[in-house]
Amino acid sequence: MADNIKVMIVDDSALVRQVVSQALEKTPGIEVIATAADPLFAIDKMRKLWPDVLIVDIEMPRMDGISFLRKIMAEHPTPVIICSSLAEKGAQATFDAMAAGAVTIITKPKAGLKSFLEDAANDIVHAVRAAARANMQVLSRLGSASAVDPINRPKLTADVILPPGAPTAMAKTTDQLIAIGTSTGGTQALEAVLTRLPSTCLGIVIVQHMPEKFTAMFAERLNSICEIEVREACNGDRVMPGRALIAPGGRHMMLKRSGAQYVVEVVDGPLVNRHKPSVDVLFRSVAKFAGANALGIIMTGMGDDGARGMKEMHDAGAQTIAQDEASCVVFGMPKEAIKLGSVDNVMPLDSIPAAMMNYTRHAG
Repeated sequence: MADNIKVMIVDDSALVRQVVSQALEKTPGIEVIATAADPLFAIDKMRKLWPDVLIVDIEMPRMDGISFLRKIMAEHPTPVIICSSLAEKGAQATFDAMAAGAVTIITKPKAGLKSFLEDAANDIVHAVRAAARANMQVLSRLGSASAVDPINRPKLTADVILPPGAPTAMAKTTDQLIAIGTSTGGTQALEAVLTRLPSTCLGIVIVQHMPEKFTAMFAERLNSICEIEVREACNGDRVMPGRALIAPGGRHMMLKRSGAQYVVEVVDGPLVNRHKPSVDVLFRSVAKFAGANALGIIMTGMGDDGARGMKEMHDAGAQTIAQDEASCVVFGMPKEAIKLGSVDNVMPLDSIPAAMMNYTRHAG
């Protein structure tokens, strides 16, 4: 039992506590050590035995989940999964949870809750295991984690959005770009990178796993603190120096060539690797339409989205970088890309801005 992942569930719904507990208790290697109806009850129980992972609602009596999360991160950083229906009402509460340090967020419906939780049991287990592997030293230093983990979704490949095929990229040109993919831990990792770039940096296209509404808020915040322009991408936006385009939540983003320029195409479609936007979709399009005229960067995140796309970029002649394990909140996506042999250089987060500028200086 000593090696089990110890989980505490904090939710004012007895149904949620019961159903989630039952799902986790059936899983080898996971132990529910306690449940609590609100954060103050939870704090009393945590004084006796501290959990490895917390599953926390947002709306609760006596103390809300966001305040509880901030308290935990300030006093004893611990992986927290937010499981709440409040996110369906709008982006702000969930964005606040991400900024406060939630490792991942599961949006639960108000109707059909019991069947939803039962259907999503495997995905909740996956989220707990992934959260238990989070690097809390990095997480507490960065200040947040930042990904919403889509649950109970089929795992499709990039083929459903952009079929594989021979690259159509031009030979090496002066019109080059940088493509970045990231997930859990990514909002603060992107902030750490983008705030250190001058306006002379090459154009950047980014997929950060986020649902609808969050990406616009995230881009606006980054734009207010960065020298480069940061915006949520719109269909047809040009990729140009000094501009970073972030794929909108709930849509895939692809790179396309338009005459002598690169533009982005924003499209709907099924989830790829359980995500929309998907890093694999972006990276495949970069491999196809930019080829050797691109630098690909894969950063902190759960799962393997982007690993195969980065391999395609690498095979098409692009330079590739993966964030190293020590600086990742979750060393999932970079690890899978490295395993595929698609990474030229592995480096800490702090070294990535300089690498981007070095690539910019040698572009063309």
